[in-house]
Order: sequence, then C-alpha cells, then structure tokens
Amino acid sequence: MTIKNLNEFLESSKQKDLSPEAFELESSHLLEVKLNGRVWAKSGSMVAYRGGVKFVRQGLMEQGLGNLLKKAISGEGTQLMKMEGQGRVYVADAGKKITLLRLNGESIFVNGNDVLAFEDGIASDIKMMRKVAGMMSGGLFNIKLSGSGVVAITSHYEPLTLSVTPDQPVFTDPNATVAWSGGLSPDIVTDISLGTLFGRGSGESIQLKFAGTGWVVVQPYEEVYFQGAD
Repeated sequence: MTIKNLNEFLESSKQKDLSPEAFELESSHLLEVKLNGRVWAKSGSMVAYRGGVKFVRQGLMEQGLGNLLKKAISGEGTQLMKMEGQGRVYVADAGKKITLLRLNGESIFVNGNDVLAFEDGIASDIKMMRKVAGMMSGGLFNIKLSGSGVVAITSHYEPLTLSVTPDQPVFTDPNATVAWSGGLSPDIVTDISLGTLFGRGSGESIQLKFAGTGWVVVQPYEEVYFQGAD
C-alpha cells in the first residue's frame, strides 16, 4: 500500500487539461465537459461544476409526443438534462467505466441506463423493442443516437464488442447489453430450457437476438433484471 503525503495526493488527483475536446476523461470513471453552449447529460450525473452553468430537466415539448407515450408506458424511460452556459461540468454514473465515441453521421443504439452525455449535434430518440408482451417494459427502452458529435456511454467494467454477420447471429443477455450498431434491430427470444443458465428470468431465459451485419457491445455485469410474465 502506497501512502501519499497531502501534496502528493493533491498533485496526482487534480483536474487536468490534456485535450482541447469538449469531452475529456479525467479518469475512466469521471467525465469533464468543457461547456460552451449546450450539452445533454443523464439526470443526476453531475458531481461538480464551476462557471455559469444552468441545469434544466428535459422539457415535455422537447421530448416529442412519441417519446412521451413511450415513457408513460414504460413507467420510467431515461431522464435527460440540459447543461447550458459556459464552464466546466464533471459527470459520472455510479463509478461505471466511461467510453467516448465520435459519431460522424452514424446512428447507434444504447441501453437507456448507459447513456451518460452527448453533444448538442446528436439527436436522441427513445426506441421500444418489439415483442414486449409479458415483459418488464422499463428495461426494454433504448436510445437511438444519431448525427455528428461525441457521445459518452457507460459500462460496468471493460466492454466487449462482438461482430454480427448474416451467417452468425449473436445472442445476448439483455441485462448485459450496452449498445449496438444502428443497422441492427434485435428480436426478443425466450428459451425455457436455458432458464437457469442464461439470464435472470423467472425460470425463463430472455435473450436478444442480433441478426444481420453490425456489432453489439456487452458488459460483464447484469445491470437490470428482467422477469417473465406472471
């Protein structure tokens, strides 16, 4: 165990400016946003800030009627907040690992729990998976992020990316699925025989099947528990 004196601790843990980008990782678990205008972030993710910054929860009109209906059905959905002004904002989510992705006109889907922040040039849309009957709907909502800019997503521990090809679909545990490419549309499938081996269902295995061409990102952790129908 290394014991630091006070000056050593202050020096090693102080805020650093190593990048001119608006999004900079102070550590793998803490994101600094150099705010000059507007950035969207997960509600409740701010841990510190300085400067003239205003925080506003996403307004009803900004979400669109479709998103409002989906949130009403799900009972939760992802709450976003606007961070507006000029300053530095530090955001994090339960100590999860943060990954920064730059989109150049592409689209990706991200589990609603794993969206931390994104630049104003990125459009967001809540998407509901198909075949939701008899499932806990709260965990079936994901966010489609499209456009140009930087997106910050989170995962428990190191994420793993798996390739999806037409001849080799990928099956994942929904609780461990973080993100996937915009061209994929997963199906929800069940297999009672795998209920005790795969997933955390009520004796029923709930899986996501990704077929086509693209990729899917998983984490070595089950974040949201799904249940079968009563």
